[in-house]
Amino acid sequence: MRAVVSSEWLKLRSVTSTYRAVGVAALMVVLGAVWTLYVGGLADERGSIRAAAPEEGFLPLLQTSLALIGVLAITSEQATGMVRSSLVVVPRRGVLFAAKAAVVGAVTFAGAVAILLITYVTSRLIAGDRLLGFNQSSLAADLPTLLASGLSVAVLALVGLGLGCATRSTAAGIVSVVSLLFVLPGIANYLPAPWNTRVATFMLPNLVPQIADERLSRRLGDGLLPPWVALAVLISYAAVALPVALYLFKKRDA
Repeated sequence: MRAVVSSEWLKLRSVTSTYRAVGVAALMVVLGAVWTLYVGGLADERGSIRAAAPEEGFLPLLQTSLALIGVLAITSEQATGMVRSSLVVVPRRGVLFAAKAAVVGAVTFAGAVAILLITYVTSRLIAGDRLLGFNQSSLAADLPTLLASGLSVAVLALVGLGLGCATRSTAAGIVSVVSLLFVLPGIANYLPAPWNTRVATFMLPNLVPQIADERLSRRLGDGLLPPWVALAVLISYAAVALPVALYLFKKRDA
């Protein structure tokens, strides 16, 4: 298994699409700095202002860009036929798929946490004593939120891996990921009350604050999930997508 994981890690770091996805994700640091400077200018004019912290506001950019790594980890091989060569070397499809999932999950989680931490520290250094309405607690207090955000990125990348494997299409995998992140939460808002808020609590964008035990009263109202339940729901996204994809991967021709 270790050799298979090493092989998948080599594949992932040898393609340019991985570095492009990470590069787009790293724009979060730049955008966070620009946002902090902009909000700082407004704060100087108005005296005080409340604004979303950059690691929160630009999280969808990080999630979407790194989810592409999960989609491309399987669809690029399927499109070129290289997956057949991989199956010759590793005929046990379950082992091959598990190795891909392990590498994608580890890389996206580590990359997401690193980018989130850099964005967090950079924005606070620029903001200085003003903090510009951002969360005024310490890094230690905000670390659960940052880790939950990183976990959400890894889960979405694993979902992308599963959907890419199931659809055998890069475009379909990307559309599916974007739908989970943007389209379905938007549809939930148009459901009749109280189902709109009940369904919204299970939507992927709303799980991170619930895991970190932050209040979402203005957006979701009452009935928030306990942190451990929200964590279980987040993990269930990948726990459902990956087994279904593995089943199809085993049943269909490469």
